[in-house]
This record gives sequence, structure tokens and C-alpha cells, in this order.
Amino acid sequence: TNFLLQPRQLSTILAGLEWKKVNQFMNLLPALSPTLRKMKSGLLAALMVSVLVPAQVSAAAEPRIIIRDTEIENAISTWSEDVLRAGGMSGDQVRFVLIQSPDINAFVAGGANIFIYTGLIGKTDNPQELVGVIAHELGHIAGGHLSRTGEVASNASFETMIAVLVGLGAAIATGDGGAAAAGAAIGQGAAMNSFLSFSRVQESSADQAGFRFLERAGVDPTGLLTFLEKLGNQELLPASQQSAFMRTHPLSRDRIEALQAKVDTSANTGKAVPAAWTEEHARIKAKLAGYITPQQVTYLYPESNQSIAGQYARTVAAYRTNKMDVALKGADRLIAAEPQNPYFHELKGQMLFEFGRASEAVTSYEKALKLEPKSGLIRTALAQSLLESGGSSKGTLQSAITHLKRAQQDEPRSTQVKRLLATAYGRMGLEPQARVYLAEEAMLQGRKSQAVSMAKAALDKLPPGVAERQRAMDVINSIDLKKETD
Repeated sequence: TNFLLQPRQLSTILAGLEWKKVNQFMNLLPALSPTLRKMKSGLLAALMVSVLVPAQVSAAAEPRIIIRDTEIENAISTWSEDVLRAGGMSGDQVRFVLIQSPDINAFVAGGANIFIYTGLIGKTDNPQELVGVIAHELGHIAGGHLSRTGEVASNASFETMIAVLVGLGAAIATGDGGAAAAGAAIGQGAAMNSFLSFSRVQESSADQAGFRFLERAGVDPTGLLTFLEKLGNQELLPASQQSAFMRTHPLSRDRIEALQAKVDTSANTGKAVPAAWTEEHARIKAKLAGYITPQQVTYLYPESNQSIAGQYARTVAAYRTNKMDVALKGADRLIAAEPQNPYFHELKGQMLFEFGRASEAVTSYEKALKLEPKSGLIRTALAQSLLESGGSSKGTLQSAITHLKRAQQDEPRSTQVKRLLATAYGRMGLEPQARVYLAEEAMLQGRKSQAVSMAKAALDKLPPGVAERQRAMDVINSIDLKKETD
């Protein structure tokens, strides 16, 4: 009756189970005690990555966990907008996805999705360095270096993409075609390093293209140079001691010298970025430090540091270490300093929800959404709080459904949105509609046979004219079409 585990503890337990049993357990979660339902938002997504992509055989290895954060994703999108345009892409086409890992790495997969490790962000000293890395990754896209990632399903969730990449990497590394289906059986680091690695020629080409994109965008290219110089010191180290970025993006002194020559003659060298970018970068690093390594925050951001970034780090760290009063007081101070900042209201909402105060979380999330109405993540969190606090109230359930249907337009790959929609319809007694969204969830997770089975079962009971009928048919048709083209 008082069952509460941290995500890492629970994922460790689940990682030892057969996938079929894990599935059964996940499907039972909504029916279990209210305490379980109050576990941190995004837990299902985190568990999915931890189960599908377990840590390397080494006990010291860490599982890769997807982090979704509106503030960080929006900031990176803003910084990269002109560079993306210079590379022939728009901000609407590209998604930035964070992977919680101390490794320093970034890669593109499943279309225009740029995965960035939190360890890489922590290594950057300014936003220009991160934009430089993104420009380099766009160079790989422009150079056609990513054909192998075409095997990653375009309609998969981000969590499933990571799992598939591990499997494909294993197949390439071992020469065993069956390894793709059993990617979880090997160390994910070795698999992904093999699958995502580039030649030195490709790296040089990506540098040149990235530099061109930075030049066209009017962005100082020094950031790309300084970041590569940081990694240059690893060139003589054994591969096991090099960063993931270094292993998958082989560096040479010739590359750095060639880039240095271009930076020296660039008209944009020394050009400042907006002050807001620098502040956003500081806050992002502080937020990630508080979330990932809360035990280090008192050293990195002592009480003497009264900047917003410093307060942010300590507040998030207090929340992560279950110091409820300290965390909520810190959130209130941040809100008092910047009442129009949606991310501070979002943070307070997340805290309240995870501290078991869902009805209070609704108010904070509503304020955040009013200030950031395009955020599918905030809208999803609001809907989750409504479901938790509203019980079986039809009005509350309908409000949650309305928010979730809007959220899935912005978050089409989110398994959490599908699961919450299924929960809401289930509580309203509309089981066929609930099955449709469970089918869509299964499709995103790559469980094709289950997706088709649930969609067909829903079709048999859905009345004509209901929107979910078309969604069920779309699930069936998309999977059948995939079989025909495989």
C-alpha cells in the first residue's frame, strides 16, 4: 500500500523480466494503487528506454533515458533556427531529443531527429558550441552519411528508436542479422558506436558543410572549433577512454587546423549572440545539473550564487532529493522573480504532482500552458494532473481528453499521450475508444501484432461516425502496408 520506487530501481527490476511480462505489468499500472499513479511524470517513457535498452554488461554503465523538457528543446530550437534554414531545413521539420547520459555525443536518426546527450551539453561553455555541433550534424545529413538510420521506423517513439539503433548496431558490429532483434542482449555503447560511426573523410565533409551553414546563418563559427579542440586532447587515448562523440566522429589535427583557417577568415568570428541565449544556456546547464546530479549542486552552485541559474539548480536538486518544502519555496522565489516564465510554473506543477498534490498541480500547469500554449509536454502534464485529481468526473475527464488530443498534434511520437487517452476513455466507460489508443501506443513501441489485434477488436465495437474508427483503420493499414513493403 506504500509502494514507491525511483524510476531507476523499478527499471532495474523490469529489465530482468521477459518483455511479454513487462508488457503485462505496464498495462496493469493504471489499475494499481493511487500511490503508483503519482509516480513522476514521464515514468512510462523512462521505463520503456531502460527496459528496451538496458545498460552495458559493465555494472558501471548507465541506461540511456530520454528526457523531454519544453524549456531546453525550445531554447535549442531558437538558437539553431537560422542554421537549420541555412542547411535547407526548417525548425518545424527538426526535433531535438535529449538523452540522459554522461557521454559526450550527438547523432541524427529516424528522419530529422537530432539526439543530444546531456553530457555533451554539460561540456559546452556557451550556446555557440552547441549550435556548432548541431551544424556539424546537419552536415552529415547534407552529405548523405546517414543511410543506415533509414532502417529506424519513422513512426516509432523516440524510446523505440534508441532500442532499434542498439539492435541494428549489434547486427553491424557482429555481422549477425538476428542481433537486431536482440539488441538488448549486448552492451548498447558498442552497438551504437559501430552503427553511428563515420569515416574521417565524412567527418571532414561534415565540418565544411557545418561551417558553411554557420556562415550563411551569420553565427560565429568559433563555437564548433573550440568544442572540437576540447575533444582533440582525446585523440591519442585508447578508444575505451574516449568520449562517445570522439569514437563515432573520429577527429584529427588536420580537421582542427582546416577549421581554424576558415574561422580566422570568417566575417562572423567574434560576433556576439543575443544575451538571452547566454542566460538560457546557463539555466539549461543548471537545470540539468539539478536533475541529473543533485548531490553535486551544492558544490557547483553554492548558496552564494544567487543568480537565477544558481537558484534554479538548487531548487531542482531539492525536488530530486525529495525535500518538498525547500523545493516548493525555491519554485515560489523563481516565480516571484519572473512571474511570466512558463517553465517556473511548469516546474512547480511537476513538483506538486509528484509530491502527491495533483489538484494543486493543475493550477500551476494551467498557468504554464497559458504562457506557453504550443507546448504539447505541458499540456500532457496538465491532462495527467486532471486525470489524477478528477477521479471519474465526466467534465474533468473530457477536459483531459481535449488537452490530450491537442497534445498529440505536437507530440505524435508520445506513448504517454496514447496511454493517458486510453486511461481517460476507460474511466468514461468507452472501452473501444480506449483500445484504439492502446493500439497506437503499441504501434509506437513496435508491438505490431498487438497493435493490429487491439485495433481490430476496437473496430468491431465502435459505432459509425466515431473519429476513433478511422484511427483504428489507420493502425491496421499502416502496419499491413509496412509488411507489404518489407
